[in-house]
Amino acid sequence: MTKLKFNGTWHEIKGKLKQKYAQLTDDDLLFSEGKDEEVLGRLQQKLGETKESLRDTIAKL
Repeated sequence: MTKLKFNGTWHEIKGKLKQKYAQLTDDDLLFSEGKDEEVLGRLQQKLGETKESLRDTIAKL
């Protein structure tokens, strides 16, 4: 999977991620179309999880 897949809007997903991972900031979750890998890279650095694990987490929210 190369693109982030999620149900709902990014605004909703962002809120859920901030609830799950309190250390995330709005800057960590800046998202614009076509910048999936940038977002995943920032989250991977901050959370220490793999990109695939993060994709799965986002897809489940």
